[in-house]
Amino acid sequence: MKVRIHIMLKSNVLDPQGKAVSNALHHLGYSTLNDVRQGKYLEIDFRESNTAKVRRIAEQMCREFLANTVIEDFTIDVVCV
Repeated sequence: MKVRIHIMLKSNVLDPQGKAVSNALHHLGYSTLNDVRQGKYLEIDFRESNTAKVRRIAEQMCREFLANTVIEDFTIDVVCV
């Protein structure tokens, strides 16, 4: 079973990396974009077939280590492969 995790800064937190990417894209001529937010993407393979258990473990991993929940939000997608 595979888990896909997206971690993004909360909308009220400044994103200097996203701003730098946005500025670079504007300088390259991509003038139609409004904003860029940068985040993290992780794929984790589990040796477990219980979807609820995998989701629970992934959420615990995010809360304890992968995401700084003070300034970041995360989403978890469990994929059966």
